Amino acid sequence: MSVAPLAAHSSAQHAAAFHGRIGPDARSGHYAVPRRYRLHLSTACPDGLRVAVTHSLLGLDDICPAVHLPAVPDCPDGGHTVLRPLYDASAHRYPGPALGPVLSDDWSGRIVSTHAPDIARDLARHFGGDRPQLYPCDAESEIDAVARMCAQGIEGAAQHAGSAGGDEEERAAAAEQLMETLDALEHWLAEREYVIRDHLTAADVELWVTLVQLDTVHRYHLDAAAVQRIAGHPTLWAYARRLAAHPAFGTHLDLDGIARRHHARCQGLEAAGAAVQIVDWAAHADGAPSSPSQADRR
Repeated sequence: MSVAPLAAHSSAQHAAAFHGRIGPDARSGHYAVPRRYRLHLSTACPDGLRVAVTHSLLGLDDICPAVHLPAVPDCPDGGHTVLRPLYDASAHRYPGPALGPVLSDDWSGRIVSTHAPDIARDLARHFGGDRPQLYPCDAESEIDAVARMCAQGIEGAAQHAGSAGGDEEERAAAAEQLMETLDALEHWLAEREYVIRDHLTAADVELWVTLVQLDTVHRYHLDAAAVQRIAGHPTLWAYARRLAAHPAFGTHLDLDGIARRHHARCQGLEAAGAAVQIVDWAAHADGAPSSPSQADRR
């Protein structure tokens, strides 16, 4: 099954300070040993949420423990004080903020990687075993295509469409790009339970986190008409609600943390779309009946 119709977007750029990888054996330096590595992440951060969901789907709590960071970093530069020793041990006088997510090596006390896509892949590849196949061997290009689509066609487009100032025509074009991407997904999921296979993969993690961000962050800077159009994709939002009810997804949904992180970082103006909730995430995540929101009423 191909996702080529969804892939016509440029590559996402992931800023990361450390790009180490876990290898297959001792010759690679960082190799797979239970309880050697540790995750440091905040589920209020989209990259942290992606890694946390992946970690839970794989059932790695005892293999690679996770330390949860505050939703809002406590350093003036936007970093986490608790991560500073790891950064300083890994790079002499590291000048940037100490950001999560981080995969650290308890043997050396240093950082292996801060690149969320690589962290998730390495956990699945080297600790997965007979666990869920989140990265099927023949699906790498499809997963990458979905990641690009989410980064550019949804998150990037929504952010540009809701930006303050700038060219009005460019914002309108970004809004149309967002709608076209959601339309394509709505059509794509009409006869499918999951994005690229008949089981959960990393592509589903990517898309779900992106939809959470669209409803809990980006809609606050869009007008009400735009959010109504976004909500008018019943298949897509039903998919999002169904995954929210999965324990590996919903238990990591820190709605209060996402809101606090957004308000601490955001410099844009709130728009009328803030009042138009698409999904009652809390209700679906804990299995309770949802209150009627725009998507749920359809």
